[in-house]
Amino acid sequence: MKLTILEVGPLQANCVLLSEEASGQALVIDPGDEPERILEALEGLQVRFIVCTHGHFDHVGAVPELKEATGAPLALHEAEVQLYQAALDMAAFWGYKLQPLPPPDVLLKEADVLEAGSLRFRVLHTPGHSPGGICLLGHDLLISGDTLFAGSVGRTDFEGGDMEALRRSVARLASLPPHTRVIPGHGPPSTIAEERENNPFMEDL
Repeated sequence: MKLTILEVGPLQANCVLLSEEASGQALVIDPGDEPERILEALEGLQVRFIVCTHGHFDHVGAVPELKEATGAPLALHEAEVQLYQAALDMAAFWGYKLQPLPPPDVLLKEADVLEAGSLRFRVLHTPGHSPGGICLLGHDLLISGDTLFAGSVGRTDFEGGDMEALRRSVARLASLPPHTRVIPGHGPPSTIAEERENNPFMEDL
């Protein structure tokens, strides 16, 4: 498995590309901006799914161009559709402009599996930062979106945020194997072991 992390957009969201050399198939997770750069990194690959861990504009901004260029289905959690549909308004409030977003093709739920070649990633519904926030877990790797950061967690003061739900989600992630690598929606990678030791939101878990 090849893992590529691209920091995209003014909010430096982590767009994650997971690909398998044998099949040439790939998953694109959180294409928030800079579609040309993402497509360049995907050259020669077949995108099986475009996945958004949640619907905030900094994680979905390049979806229109990616979907048009690759024809890949767009997947997000079924509880996130309303927030995804509001991403253009949210972007405008923050001074950014998005292209009109296509409707999702696949509505995910807990325990669904996304495949690209032999790569298999299981959907974990981890609400709190947003109602339909998800993480993807597979191959000792957790793509945590804005649920879990290195040393912190996602904010809950946006519409649909819920700190108690986020605490439950983080507690669930804390139970994963310590060696699990964590790729958050913003900032540097980590591991579950490092977060259990250093993240104040995992204290007393």
